[in-house]
Amino acid sequence: MQTSKFRNRFHIPVCKVIAALLLLMFAGSFSIHAQSEKMNNAEHDDKPYYFGITLGFNTAQYKVSQSKYFTDFDTIMDITPLWRPGFQLGILGNLRLSRFIDIRTIPSFMLREKALQFTLKDTVLTNSFESILFSMPIELKFKSDRQTNFRFYVCAGSKLDFDFNANNKSRRENEIIRIKPFDFGYNLGLGFEFYFPNFIFSPEIKISNGLGNSLDRNSDEPTNKAIEKISTRMLIIGFHIEG
Repeated sequence: MQTSKFRNRFHIPVCKVIAALLLLMFAGSFSIHAQSEKMNNAEHDDKPYYFGITLGFNTAQYKVSQSKYFTDFDTIMDITPLWRPGFQLGILGNLRLSRFIDIRTIPSFMLREKALQFTLKDTVLTNSFESILFSMPIELKFKSDRQTNFRFYVCAGSKLDFDFNANNKSRRENEIIRIKPFDFGYNLGLGFEFYFPNFIFSPEIKISNGLGNSLDRNSDEPTNKAIEKISTRMLIIGFHIEG
């Protein structure tokens, strides 16, 4: 097992991140409304489809359900999921369904990390799980009326993830836990579109949670047996450049 006695030194104040991003977005929207300017990219709303690129940052952690082994034995005193930062890059495809509804997909490669801290009687084990993830979401996008060069939207949909770095096939017998490569889940988010003469800039914040059980129970390690189910929670701050 990999051991480490340091506590979590990186903590993401999720509520503060969301509040700061929303404040920034609303400040930008008010600034745009306060200006007397012409409508940029006026023909964009009539496009049947368009594409773009996206980059962003994420922070993720595991959601852990404890097993009967954990409650029946005192081998492990506590299991604490830790937040860790990550990065992502992808492409965006958007199809117009109606004036206020689009369907889109954003296939992305993500560098994502999660960590678990196991408290034993005489030590603390902290193990990080680095993922090279390909994520394929399909989402519905519900748009507000366009106000000159600004629009608000919300999005919701499902996703399918594949982790190229999953360790369920690892030959090492002392893996703390083993993780399956495939996962599925849902996305919920909100964003803002700022129209410029040649492109649209869309900052977005999104919750992306897994619904499946990522735990592969093929290990006799106490850290593995103490967990019944593992799923992933992730917060994504993305920036889309759309044509």
